[in-house]
Amino acid sequence: MHAGLLPNGKVVFLDKVENYTQLKLPNGQYAYSAEYDPNTRAVVPLSYKTNAFCSGGAFLADGRFVSIGGNAPLDFDPTVGDGFNAVRYLSRSASDASLNGQSWSEPGNKIASPRWYASVQTMPDGTLFVASGSKNGLDPTNPDNNNPTYEILNAVGITSGNNIPLEILNKNQPYYMYPFIHLMNNGQLFIQVAKSAEIFNVGTNAVVKALPDLPGDFRTYPNTGGSVLLPLSSANGYAPDVVICGGGAYQDITSPTDPSCGRIQPLSANPTWQMESMPEGRGMVEGTLLPDGSVIWVNGCNLGAQGFGVAKNPTLEVLIYDPAKPVGQRFTTGPTSGIARLYHSVALLLLDGTLMIAGSNPVEQPVLTPVPNRVPSEDFVTEFRVEIYTPPYLSGANANKRPTGMTLSSKSLKADGSTFTVKFTAPAGNKAVKVALYHGGFVTHSVHMNHRMIFLDTTGFAAGATSQTLAVKMPPNRNVAQPGPYVVYVTVDGVPAVGQFVSVA
Repeated sequence: MHAGLLPNGKVVFLDKVENYTQLKLPNGQYAYSAEYDPNTRAVVPLSYKTNAFCSGGAFLADGRFVSIGGNAPLDFDPTVGDGFNAVRYLSRSASDASLNGQSWSEPGNKIASPRWYASVQTMPDGTLFVASGSKNGLDPTNPDNNNPTYEILNAVGITSGNNIPLEILNKNQPYYMYPFIHLMNNGQLFIQVAKSAEIFNVGTNAVVKALPDLPGDFRTYPNTGGSVLLPLSSANGYAPDVVICGGGAYQDITSPTDPSCGRIQPLSANPTWQMESMPEGRGMVEGTLLPDGSVIWVNGCNLGAQGFGVAKNPTLEVLIYDPAKPVGQRFTTGPTSGIARLYHSVALLLLDGTLMIAGSNPVEQPVLTPVPNRVPSEDFVTEFRVEIYTPPYLSGANANKRPTGMTLSSKSLKADGSTFTVKFTAPAGNKAVKVALYHGGFVTHSVHMNHRMIFLDTTGFAAGATSQTLAVKMPPNRNVAQPGPYVVYVTVDGVPAVGQFVSVA
C-alpha cells in the first residue's frame, strides 16, 4: 500500500491493519509493515502503534521516513490505535546498520486534524506541506466528513497546529483527496486535483495562477491516474514540466478509464495542456522516473476505480515514455506481467536501476483465492508477490555495460551550486555520460509524493576512456533539490551504475 526506498538500500512496506498477513510480530500479532531486502529477498516484520491505512508521507531533511495520518483502529488488534492524526517515523542509514530492522517510532506528536488520504510535499526549508484528507473515512459527498485544508509541519514533523483552507480542495469535493503536488524551481507549488490545477504560494497562502483545467476525466482519488515531474536540469533552467496520465469517470466497477495524458509547463508564459494518449485507458497507473530520463508507467485497470472490489480488466503492460520525443511518439509498449496490480499497488526504482513492483490489495480484508460473483468483487486476490522489471538499458548485452567502481568525494552534499567528484570505470568506447540526483519519495495509491530527478552539470568526461573522474555541480538551491536523502546515478551511454545514497542539505 505504501512504500519507499530507504537509505540502506532496502524497501519499507507499510500497510493497513489486516486480519491476515504472511508475517507475525514477536507478540503474536500480524505485522502490517516490513523491511524488504531486494538483493537477498529477506524480509523483517516491523511494528507500529497506529493504523497507517492510506496515510501520506515523505522523507525528512534528516533522512527519516515519515508517515502522516491514517485511519481508525480495528477491534481484532487491540495493539494498534487510532491513526487519523498520527505521525510515524522510521530511521535508516546508509552507514549505520544497527538501525536495520528497528520498528516505527511514534513519540506521540499529532497533526492538527484527522487526515486520511493526505498528500505531503517537502518544502525548500525542510518543512512539510500536508494537504487534504478525510476526517473519518466516511462518505466524501458529505462535506462534513472532509478536510479540504492544509497544515505545515516543521522539519522534524511537528505541526504548527493550524488548519488552513485550500480552495482548490474545497471546490473539487468529493474528488479532493491525494492531490498531485510538485515543488517548482521558484519555491511555489503545482497542485492538481480532479480536473483543476493551480500554482500556489505557501508563504503567502495565495493562489498565484489558476491553470487551465486538464481535459478528460477525473485524475485524482477515487479515479487516480499518475503524475510525474519530468527531469530538471540547467539546460531547461530547472523549469517544471509535469505529465499526468490516466484517470476515470466515477467510483464504480463500470467506470471507463481515461487513456489521455496532459503535459504542462506551469511557469511558462502561457501554460497549456499538451494532450497525448496511452495505448489504452488506465486508472491507478503510476509513473516512475528512470536514471536515463524516461518514465515507466505500470499497474492499474482498464475498467473501474479505486476502492474495494470496484476494478477489473487489469492493465498488465509496461509503458515506456520518452519525454524528449515529439508528441504522439513518446509511448512504446514493454513486456506484459502476469500479475494484476490494482488498488494498493506500488512501484519504485531500486539502487541497481531496476523497478520493483508490488502490492494489490483490492479487498477490505485479505482474500487468498478468488471468489467469483461477489459484490463488491473478490475476483482479484491480495497479492504478496514482488516483481522486478528490468528496463531496456539493462537488458541483453547492456547488462554487461554498467559503469563500475563508482566513488563519491562526499556523501553529504548541499544544494548551493557547489561541486563534488565522481570516479568510476566505464566500458571501453563510451561516448556520453549523465549524472542524476534522484529522490524516489513516498509511494502510495499511484501517487509518488516528492518524486523528482535532477540532471547535474559535469565536467571532465573523456570519451572512450575507461577511467573517469568527473566534477559534478549540485543544483543552485533547495527549490530545485529540497533537503533529504537522494541517490546519485551515473549513466554511461544510457546504462546506469548502481546508485549510491547521499544526503542533501
